Amino acid sequence: MLTLKLISEQTERVVKGLEKKHFPNAKEAIDQVLAVDKKRREAQQELDKCLNEQKQLSGQIGKLMKEGQKDQAEQVKQQVAELKEKSKQLDETMAQAQEEMTTLLCQIPNIPYDEVPEGKVAEDNHVVKSNLKECTAEDTVGNWNVNPSLGIANPLPHWELAKKYNLIDFDLGVKITGAGFPVYIGKGAQLQRALINFFLAEANKAGYTEIMPPTVVNAASGYGTGQLPDKEGQMYHCEVDDFYLIPTAEVPVTNLYRDVILDEKDLPIKNCAYTECFRREAGSYGKDVRGLNRLHEFSKIEIVRIDKPEHSKESHKEMLAHVEGLLKKLELPYRILLLCGGDQSFTSAICYDFEVYSEAQGRWLEVSSVSNFDTYQANRLKCRYRPEGSKKPELCHTLNGSALALPRIVAALLENNQTENGIKIPAALVPYMGCDIID
Repeated sequence: MLTLKLISEQTERVVKGLEKKHFPNAKEAIDQVLAVDKKRREAQQELDKCLNEQKQLSGQIGKLMKEGQKDQAEQVKQQVAELKEKSKQLDETMAQAQEEMTTLLCQIPNIPYDEVPEGKVAEDNHVVKSNLKECTAEDTVGNWNVNPSLGIANPLPHWELAKKYNLIDFDLGVKITGAGFPVYIGKGAQLQRALINFFLAEANKAGYTEIMPPTVVNAASGYGTGQLPDKEGQMYHCEVDDFYLIPTAEVPVTNLYRDVILDEKDLPIKNCAYTECFRREAGSYGKDVRGLNRLHEFSKIEIVRIDKPEHSKESHKEMLAHVEGLLKKLELPYRILLLCGGDQSFTSAICYDFEVYSEAQGRWLEVSSVSNFDTYQANRLKCRYRPEGSKKPELCHTLNGSALALPRIVAALLENNQTENGIKIPAALVPYMGCDIID
């Protein structure tokens, strides 16, 4: 969440940032936070005054008793009792104000960086790079009408290819669980495992330490990374134990550093993790969710960094380069989008999406989001570092990105590499797959 220091010292910047994210009633929300903070500070000042007066009066009681002034001593005792009661009420006022302020802050999103473009919807996102054409500063998804032809005659969509080559059974998944839980079979399961191993090996080469975290987290972890409160109801909740199935490895991996003070020399910390991910995808219907396009359970490799503020933008660039390198090695048509303010997530300060082109569907599929959260998550997590030569810890910056999510990568690989003889496997994946074609 945003720090109170930032809100109070840079109020205008915060309001403008929230307006860029199209957060409703931004000024009113910030004014409400400041009003509650004023109430809390006034109560604190009054409490300090009460406690000081109590201390002074308490010191008089023994002296008055020694001097035989019992009646006056009793009067002072009564004053102290009244001050204690007042202090108790002020404590309660402060606690209520603090709770109210925390609730308000949790409802306010992160503010975007200055370089984040204006815009409200996905069509306003800027296409900053593609391996299909040169991009200009004016390019947005709304006017970027490149639909490449990969020269495949009558390409089949991946759900038909999966059936043709017996790779994925969507009906069996419905039988066992429900829609959005596919069963991978034979070479389909092998392709999943090959991609997981390939992505993890590449992350290892890039200096990321692999983590194998739980796929179920407690509420404190969900709160720490900003998934809770779950405003859109997208997380699966195990109500009896109050646990949540993770929507991404970002949640457990970033929470490794909750309530931790790190040494500056250990930054940046670089972790990666393969997990299954679970999302309810409430409200998703129609052709865009067919096949692997939108699942309730899917495999993903996540990269996470914890960094100091002055280096986090460099870390973000390195993460973007890493994801782009994976798509190049998989020989997929891709583009990179800088998301506009209105299309950013609740917690991000800046986010780039990677999309691959789906030949048979004639559309772009998102396969990764790489975000810098600035101090927003770290403030919730109490994730801090101690600068060299300083006793006072400071908030870290947190970053993460998919490297990569498997379902739409698989969809693009199947559709874009189909031939009359089978589905070609990219050269970089052959050592992990054990074959160069699925037939």
